Amino acid sequence: MTCAACSARIERQLNKLPGVEAAVNLPAERAYVRFDPALADVDGILATVVKAGFTASVSTADTHEEEKARKRAAYEEELRRFWISLALTLPLVGQMLFMFGHGADVHADVLPRWLQLLLATPVQLWIGKRFYVGGWNALRSGGGNMDVLVALGTSMAWLYSAVVTVFGLHQHVYFEASATVITLVLLGKILEARAKAKTSAAIEALIRLQPQTAHVERDGRLVEVDVKSMIPGDLFIVRPGESVPVDGEVLEGASSVDEAMLTGESLPVGKSAGDKVFAATVNGSALLKCRATGVGAHTLLAGIIRLVEQAQGSKAPVQRLADRISAIFVPVVTAIALATFVGWWWLAGDFTQAMVNAVAVLVIACPCALGLATPTAIMVGTGLGAKAGVLIRNAQALELAERIEVLAVDKTGTLTQGRPAVTRVLPVGANAESDVLRLAASLEQGATHPLAAAVVTEAKARGLPLEMPQDVTAVSGRGMAGMVSGAQVCVGSPGWFAELGLAVPEIGAQGSLVAVAAGERVVGVIAVADPLRESSKAAVARLQRLGVEVVMLTGDNAATAAVIAREAGVDRFEAGVLPGDKADRVARLKAGGRRVAMAGDGINDAPALAAADVSFAMGAGSDVAMEAADVTLMRDDLNGVADAISLSRATLAKIRQNLFWAFIYNVLGIPLAALGFLNPVVAGAAMAMSSVSVVSNSLLLRRWKPN
Repeated sequence: MTCAACSARIERQLNKLPGVEAAVNLPAERAYVRFDPALADVDGILATVVKAGFTASVSTADTHEEEKARKRAAYEEELRRFWISLALTLPLVGQMLFMFGHGADVHADVLPRWLQLLLATPVQLWIGKRFYVGGWNALRSGGGNMDVLVALGTSMAWLYSAVVTVFGLHQHVYFEASATVITLVLLGKILEARAKAKTSAAIEALIRLQPQTAHVERDGRLVEVDVKSMIPGDLFIVRPGESVPVDGEVLEGASSVDEAMLTGESLPVGKSAGDKVFAATVNGSALLKCRATGVGAHTLLAGIIRLVEQAQGSKAPVQRLADRISAIFVPVVTAIALATFVGWWWLAGDFTQAMVNAVAVLVIACPCALGLATPTAIMVGTGLGAKAGVLIRNAQALELAERIEVLAVDKTGTLTQGRPAVTRVLPVGANAESDVLRLAASLEQGATHPLAAAVVTEAKARGLPLEMPQDVTAVSGRGMAGMVSGAQVCVGSPGWFAELGLAVPEIGAQGSLVAVAAGERVVGVIAVADPLRESSKAAVARLQRLGVEVVMLTGDNAATAAVIAREAGVDRFEAGVLPGDKADRVARLKAGGRRVAMAGDGINDAPALAAADVSFAMGAGSDVAMEAADVTLMRDDLNGVADAISLSRATLAKIRQNLFWAFIYNVLGIPLAALGFLNPVVAGAAMAMSSVSVVSNSLLLRRWKPN
């Protein structure tokens, strides 16, 4: 594909097929297609692309290297042709400069005209063959593209000059114009290709992260195998400093793993038996033995790559105007060139000047810059997001995130850690904190309730010895009772203790209270709460600085909600909201005409996420979270939402800059050429540089940094 008209034509042809939905990405040279197998098939889709005048193949993870090699070979061939074209063109340009510099007569030639014809013809018919082929394919399928404009414009200059030379007419020839335009367009395409390659650098980096080999246990021996041969259930070893080959679960060993390449988290994450490890993360200083749980296309890394490719292949609503203009661009420019030719010939009576100005109109007009303005910025932006642990599902989400005014957040697991923890232990009388905690944890160590788990976790963290309880009974909704160290122990809610006639002291702590009694006396009270994440307060403040109002939704009572909101710096909250009612709350927030986003865990909040304009799933990369939301945050940190909004605003700013300059270039350039202020050589140089400037401006987005 050479320009936006090409991608628009392919997209139009594919979307005409029944059951097919397609989006074509010009800079990536890819078509992203969804189809109903009952109405369409892959062969038919490929045939449609071929019929439109292009080649196509199905892209898979296995064909990535092959695709890279093909692009590299095509680039090197293009470079070789450029150097040949430059060598043939320089003498023609040199003659023109010599004539201008010495004020030579316009009809005088430093080089014999037959030599000029000899130099220009290979450039026009061999080097420029690609423009004829591309233009013919476009016209044959009922459209036009940049190739049509270049072929038409340079052919006019070359053919006119050839006729003057062959018949010995006393007119100026324009071989230097036709050859220089083709050479400059080739140079522009080479620079554009190099710049476009950088726009996909992030996804290339992700693909390069995939390890090639693994140390797997086979028949009692450790052997090195190709990662592609691994299956779920394989036992593998990860040595210190090695990359984890596939997703897995740690069976033996304890180490720290660098997950920065997936989550953006700079600090290593501790791993021990039972923990998950992910492909491409780097093991620290100790050996780990793991069992494979996700291989090939089912690893977290593969899911991230798919999501980024999907985002880069999608279209932002802001691109629609450029697409509409690209569809009619070539016919309109051709009409303007024809009008220019007729006007100059009729008004000035100068055929040569009429032809030169018409050629300038044809070669300066470029739909490429319009076609590249949005997708190059989207590719850079989504790649930067992936690097920062912010996975954006599509370009529409990236655009909508720019205008977020309200962020509704679920308290549990979003502002808070999502795991109840002991916040305070109040012993009664002469009892020690450790005694209260040991008795409660010993009794509850077999329980599955989150509060019981928090008590047991705290006791183990303090290194307290736990005893096996006897005669344990659970009282539904109230607590547990049993024998510990020969004493009757009860652990439960203060309400239950009141029913038992046991007075529980007030400790003024937020969250849930767990009372502990031994014999018939209360020995202490344990406060359990879901603590605020360390990053939440700073993240809320950052969102507010971005002009986003944060609203907390929680099922807790108003008193508990007020405490969490105050700690997090949230000014507005709604308490007593059941999971099923959160979507209704989001709808109410939207009713005021404001742009509302929702951040949750991607599982319990699915209806609310679906109701929001933009949804953020803090699912730590789970498959469920990736499917549930517009944006998946690889870290459980609200700063990721602020990063996404900041990145969205930076990306949309680049898109608007690109579109502005692409429009201005054509709006100013075409009239100047039509009025005779630009010769074809200058017009060709301007056209070649317009696309390069748009891509280069998109690359400046790489200066953006997450918080």
